[in-house]
Parts: sequence; C-alpha cells; structure tokens
Amino acid sequence: MAVAVNGFSGMYPQHTLSSSGLVVLLQQWMQADAGAAARADVAQELGQWLSTVDAVTLSRSLHAIDAFPAGEAPGAGVADLQALQALYERTQAELTALASSKPVPPKPARERADNTRAQAPNLQAEAEYGFHAPRYLGLQKQMDAKLLGLRAQVRHGVSQRSRGLRQLAALDTVMEQLSFVREQRLWASLSAHLDRRLVQLRRAHQERLSAQGLPDEPQRWRQPGGWLHAFERDMQALLLAEMHVRLQPILGLLEAARNENLERHE
Repeated sequence: MAVAVNGFSGMYPQHTLSSSGLVVLLQQWMQADAGAAARADVAQELGQWLSTVDAVTLSRSLHAIDAFPAGEAPGAGVADLQALQALYERTQAELTALASSKPVPPKPARERADNTRAQAPNLQAEAEYGFHAPRYLGLQKQMDAKLLGLRAQVRHGVSQRSRGLRQLAALDTVMEQLSFVREQRLWASLSAHLDRRLVQLRRAHQERLSAQGLPDEPQRWRQPGGWLHAFERDMQALLLAEMHVRLQPILGLLEAARNENLERHE
C-alpha cells in the first residue's frame, strides 16, 4: 500500500526493496548459486509487509493524522534541521566504519603453566558459518540500536515544526509500529543468505583447487584473492546494504523538512 503525506511517499522499506542495493546483492548471490533457479524472487520474498488488519489500522491512523490542528510549533527553525542532518551524517559514518571494520584474527591459546606448547588457531573452523555468525549478528545488533535511536530523534525533531511535518512524523510512528515485527524478521533472515554465500564461496574454492590439482592452503584463505577474504567483503556489503534500506525512512523525514524550508524561502 502506497502512502503519502503532503506529496511525500516511498520512504518505507516495502516500497524501496525492489530497487535497493540489498535486493540486487542477494539476487547476484542467488544467480551464482546452482540452485537459485528454484527460488522465489528476492524482492517478492522480502516484501510481504502489511496484513489486512494492518491496512485497516493504517487507514484509521491516516484519518486521525489528517485531523491534526493547523499551526507551527514555536521555536522551530533551520538550526534544528541542521542539527538533525549532522546527527544523521554522523550516525551513517559510524555505521559505515562499523560494517567495514576488519575482523580480529583468532589468537592462539595461551601456553599453559607447565610450558605446554600453545595450540595454533583452528583455521578449519573458519570454513564454517558458525564461526562468523556471532560477529555478523553482533554488528547487526549494534546497527539496529543506532538506527532505531536515530529514527526516533529525527522524528521528534521534525514533529516540532509545521503541521505537515507533524503529520509525517506521526505517519512514520505508525508505519514503524506496523512493520516492526516483519522488519526484524527480514533482517534476521539475512543471516541465512550469508550462510549460503559462505558455502557457495567455499565450494567454488574447492572446485577450483580440484580442477587445477592444487593443495589447499588455509593460511591463504584470508589473504586478498582468498575465498574467506571475499566472504568478509560480502559480509560488509550485506551490512551496508541493510543500512541503506533502513536509512530511507529517516532520510525521507529530513528531505521533507528541507523541502519545506526551501518552499518558505522562495
């Protein structure tokens, strides 16, 4: 269901998934997988959002939002918008750095008190997704907390301005409540895609070695050109793609506020 307030629409993930970098990335991974032909379209798979009950709730909320009284919040000004924009850019930069951070290489176990030789890192364990999942899920959880906080702060700042922006902020609150559970399921489902990607890269690596008659060298997996190096880059790409989709409602609120400022000064 498309929704719009004062001509603004398309700021929610269900409207941007089909053309997002997230869907493009997942489709590329699926196309590289021999079993991808039997799978459903990614955008269709990820884009099931509002139920009939949710649609009724949204309709009622829109009627209530439409009845908001006229008038502008006192003290609203350009400085508020500039602060919100700075907060947005700072959070985006922090999350980009977080997603792009390099993994800490595993350390060998410490030597025992009896001077027993330290155990070397188990490189074979890194060939399984279970080794990488905690880090990915931890980064995803940090992203979730930062973006939920940013969205609430931007929404509050926007709601202190004109009637139209108060309506848009109220609509964003409703949409967040309606889609929260489904969005959380969507973000959780990405881990399974990453798991399949690791299996795909590992299999391609093994097939290439077999075809060339070469021995495997686990110590080279994380080096540039290695399959685990490629997997780490894919993990970063997936986190950044998720961030981009989740920033859209927040960016939409800011753009609506900027457009209103421009209209005032024309």
